[in-house]
Formats: sequence, structure tokens, C-alpha cells
Amino acid sequence: MTATIKLGQLAEFLGATLRGSAEREITGLATLQEAGPAQLSFLANPQYRKFLVDCQAAAVLLKASDAEDYAGDALVVPDPYLAYARVSHLFDPKPKAAAGVHPSAVIAADAVVDPAASVGAFAVIESGARIAAGVTVGPHCFIGARCEIGEGGWLAPRVTLYHDVRIGKRVVIQSGAVLGGEGFGFANEKGVWQKIAQIGGVTIGDDVEIGVNTAIDRGALADTLIGNGVKLDNQIQIAHNVQIGDHTAMAACVGISGSTKIGKHCMLAGGVGLVGHIEICDNVFLTGMTMVTHSITEPGAYSSGTAMQPAAEWRKSAARIRQLDDIARRLKQLEKRVGK
Repeated sequence: MTATIKLGQLAEFLGATLRGSAEREITGLATLQEAGPAQLSFLANPQYRKFLVDCQAAAVLLKASDAEDYAGDALVVPDPYLAYARVSHLFDPKPKAAAGVHPSAVIAADAVVDPAASVGAFAVIESGARIAAGVTVGPHCFIGARCEIGEGGWLAPRVTLYHDVRIGKRVVIQSGAVLGGEGFGFANEKGVWQKIAQIGGVTIGDDVEIGVNTAIDRGALADTLIGNGVKLDNQIQIAHNVQIGDHTAMAACVGISGSTKIGKHCMLAGGVGLVGHIEICDNVFLTGMTMVTHSITEPGAYSSGTAMQPAAEWRKSAARIRQLDDIARRLKQLEKRVGK
């Protein structure tokens, strides 16, 4: 964490055009409405431009077009939000764990933990697991047999990795996430469900982030696959043998059924649901609460469901929806009569 940094140093760090005093000191970040005289702010959404007039920030990250009418100090950049993302790490107060193993951790004799890794209190690392340099395993984490965690990974407290989970480099996994749990696989025998052993694993690429209480099930035969740069929000369910392409992002409460394949650079908004055994091509955007029941082969934005409206109007619309089948039959009859 950097407590204080000069505006000129930030300009150099970002490759920004400095407008103002290079010696002005910045001690933190804040919104346009709340920033004080030692804080840096940013304007990324045009609807917040109105707050620039009364902004008290030491400096603001701005596009060139917005900087023209701003009287205060500024760092002019092509993309203020991206610049804010980069700067945010300079002021991140998240503690950094020191290398070493806590005395209360339980590590199998044949597990390999790099000396530059950190293993927190009461963590458990089972037989054959391999933990690379720079990895942080938080308190109360469970790392199952034969798991692998690549360099620079960070596991928050209470992450669970079942056996045979392979994780790439610089992966962030938040508390409560469970990787490698058994997929929902059963065969029906005369009304009785017989369990199918889930003998695959989970493979996670590099630079992936996995949110709080998200579950990624192990494969039934082959591995469940998460590509490089994938970003998963909180409380997402990814079923067995799902494949997710590189740099796809998903918001909270997405649910993906088994053996579905999702392409690269897709975005799934909150609450999206996908049935199993379908394929989504690259560069697809699914709006919130969309239910996907068949494959998508063309890039673009897709939606389902109905938009919010006053309850009384919604009830009328719902009643009309129930009448659509009857209306369709009557329309066909009418078309036949007109045709004759």
C-alpha cells in the first residue's frame, strides 16, 4: 500500500497528460461527490459530469473532452475508468501475507509448498498437492489431494478445493468458494436415483477471479474448464463439464447447467440461466435474468423475460400471455378463411 504519491508520479505511472501541479500529494481515492483536497477522483460515466462543478478533489482522471471545461487539476487519459482501475492498486489496504507456514496448518508429508508461499492458520493441504511461489493460502482453507496452485495465487479464508483441482497463475479465489465438488449426476432405476461417480477434475486458467460462495463442479469424466482471464462474481453455479472461454465475465447468481460451452469475451449479467448441453459463441452479451434454452451461434446481445412494470399492468399482460395460444389458433383459422 502506498500512503502518499505525487500527482506527477501518477501521471508517469499512467502515461497521462498532467494538467496542474506535479508536486500535489494524493493520499487516496474517492468519488466526485465525496473526494477531499488530497484525494484523486475520476469521471467515467457522463451522468456524473454534473458533479465536476463542485468537486473538491485534488485532481480528477478525465478524458480530453471533459478536461476542457474543468478548472481544477487533472490527469487526462483515454479511458478514466481503466486508469482508475490501475491506480486503485496503489492505495489498496488489503494486508499482504508473509511467506511461511503457520504452526497450526496441517500439510501432508508429500505435499510441495514453495518456501515463498504463505499458508495461514488451520489450513489443510493434502497428499500430492503442489503450491507454487507467491501463493497465499488463507486461514481455514482446504486444499485436496493432488491439487495444483500456480504462482501468485491468492485464496481468501475458507476456500475449499476438492481433489484434482488445477489452478493457473495469479488466480484470486474469494471466501466460501468451492471448486471440485461433485456434479449433479444420477441415473434413474425404476424411480430410484443411482449416483454417478464424478471422476473428472477442474482446470482453471491464468488470471482468473472467482467470487464469494461460487461453486465450480468437477467433471463427470473430463475436467470442467475455465479459461484464462475469466471473471466470476459471487454465488455463481457452474455445473460439471462446463467450458468457459478466455476473458468471459459473469455477474452474480448466474447458473450454468452441465456440459454447456461458453465462448470467449462473453458477458453474462446477473441471474442469467443456461440449460445444459448447449453452446454459446464468442462475444455474446446476455442481459440480466435471461434464460437461455438453446445454442447461440451469432455474436450480439440477447434477452428474455419481460421488463418491470406496475403490478396491475403486469397482471393484465400475464393474462394476455395465457391467451396467446388460443389467439394463435383463431388467427390461423381466420387466415384460412381469407385465403379461400
